[in-house]
Amino acid sequence: MKVFTDLDGIRAAKGSVLGTSDWLTIDQTRIDRFADATGDHQWIHIDPGRAATGPFGATIAHGFLTLSLLPYFAVQNYRIEGARLSVNYGLNKVRFITPVRVGCRLRGITELTGVEDLDTGAQLSFRTTIEIEGVEKPACVAETLSRQYF
Repeated sequence: MKVFTDLDGIRAAKGSVLGTSDWLTIDQTRIDRFADATGDHQWIHIDPGRAATGPFGATIAHGFLTLSLLPYFAVQNYRIEGARLSVNYGLNKVRFITPVRVGCRLRGITELTGVEDLDTGAQLSFRTTIEIEGVEKPACVAETLSRQYF
């Protein structure tokens, strides 16, 4: 895990991989809970019987469930100490490349791609690649923005 204590350290890390998280298994309970939280109960997510005969051969995680794991992966990959406030600022680009079948294991690889100074801190750009264990193409690649105020 990369730990930053000031903006100079953050600036110096631009363009580098900050870390790779542990693997996380995506089980049907997690998928069902996400469906309940979002109201997205499409059969490809919550009906294992029907999904077994569908295009993916099993239920798959919602793309937004995969995206919602970004904080889970980030806290394993880097930490910024000394910031008085840290907020998500948005997303530049998100692609869901490979469906995440139930039972798959995911991990996130976080790269710091940009640092833009603000009056009282910095806006950071990250690219997180969410890999599926044993699968060549990633589940998701997301470019996110965070603002750190010191």
